[in-house]
Parts: sequence; C-alpha cells; structure tokens
Amino acid sequence: MAVTAVTPQQAVNDIEDHIRKSGGLYSTWYCGVATDPVTRLFTDHGVRQNGDYWIYRQCADDAAARRVEQYFLAKGCKGAPGGGDTSSRHVYAYKITSHSRE
Repeated sequence: MAVTAVTPQQAVNDIEDHIRKSGGLYSTWYCGVATDPVTRLFTDHGVRQNGDYWIYRQCADDAAARRVEQYFLAKGCKGAPGGGDTSSRHVYAYKITSHSRE
C-alpha cells in the first residue's frame, strides 16, 4: 500500500494531536526527519513499536519535512535540525523514555 504525502500543516496537526492525546510536554518528545522512519525510530532510537508513543508522516519533499521538524523544535521538542539528506521526506516524533536513545 502506497503512503500518501501530507501537507506540512496536516503533518503538524496530526503530530500535535498525537502529542496531546499521548501526554507530556513538548520537551519530553523528540522530533526528526528521516528517509526510513521505521528504522530510525525502532532501530536507531530504540523506540518500542508496541507500548511507546510515536508517529511519523510523509511530506512531499525534504524541505516540507524540515519545516514541520523546525516547528516542533521551536515548540521545545528535543532534536536538532540538519539531519538526513534530500531523500528525508518523513518527519517523526516519539515520546522519550528511559530505554529510547536520542
């Protein structure tokens, strides 16, 4: 099944809704961009697919994904701009836990 890209505003709305429903301050969440968000979340960051709070959305291009990332970094999420490359069209966020790795 193909994943459909969303607008930056829709990505912001979806991620904000998820953060609000999952609880915690923005400072307890990490936000980034990736080409492969599944590997980035579950392998690199150690997020648990079941039981942890996480979300990702595909944007049309890396510039759109970076705008969404910048929005959440400005809100206080952990992370840093400049990661990934021009194929990094996914923006992701997860609630930081004792077992996750920033």
